Amino acid sequence: MQADVYSIEGNKKETLELPQVFSMEYREDLVKRALLSEQSERFQPQGHSPLAGLQTTALYVGTYGGYRRGRHMGIAIRPRQKLGGGAMGDVRRIPSAVKGKRAHPHMTIKIIKERINKKEYSKALESAIAGCAISTEINARHQIGRQLPIIIEDAIEKVAKTKDLIKVLNSLGFSKDIEVSHKPKLLTGRGSRKRKFRKTLLIIVNDSKSVGKAGRNIAGVDVIGVKELNIEALAPGALPRPTVWSKSAVAALPAVLKEM
Repeated sequence: MQADVYSIEGNKKETLELPQVFSMEYREDLVKRALLSEQSERFQPQGHSPLAGLQTTALYVGTYGGYRRGRHMGIAIRPRQKLGGGAMGDVRRIPSAVKGKRAHPHMTIKIIKERINKKEYSKALESAIAGCAISTEINARHQIGRQLPIIIEDAIEKVAKTKDLIKVLNSLGFSKDIEVSHKPKLLTGRGSRKRKFRKTLLIIVNDSKSVGKAGRNIAGVDVIGVKELNIEALAPGALPRPTVWSKSAVAALPAVLKEM
């Protein structure tokens, strides 16, 4: 599989032979499973205090005979607070009582991370990379008009200003995507005023030190190094997104995949 290499002005410079990973089949089911595994790593374990609802003077004293029993008194037989003079207070300690124990509390020992095998994740990552090279599916949503994946010369890694990076992206045909990304989607819900910026373009380079600072100010555009590749960046929502690769990032891709 071959792809054209463009200059930062948007002109074709040469043709590059792509690694075999770009010719693989896109497996949405595999990518979605790996995506959920990545997202589950950000979940925060929840729990409760072991003494929650138990720090009270309430005591259960039984049902039959004796002092403080509720038998034949017209009140429920439940753990009740100890009050002065032998009086019986409010019900405590049990889940059905006010300020009592929680019926089914969160457990900190619960496994909330969705585990995935290393080989399965590597296969999903390769599938996500291949999905970003499917021109028909991505062009139907983004209308780029170019053959994917888009390879650009290494000069893009030295772009340090946001306005210069926007010029480069406009020359490659991403002007509409940048306009859409600057129009955030208002999340629905009562009293919700949250905004969500759309994920549009991913730029993958070998060294993101300079261009990463230029790209972080463009809404919807992400810049990552080739060694930082992950499923959520390549295919948010298990849908492949348009990607721009630097020439050196494509060259380093086979070695990076072997290390994973």
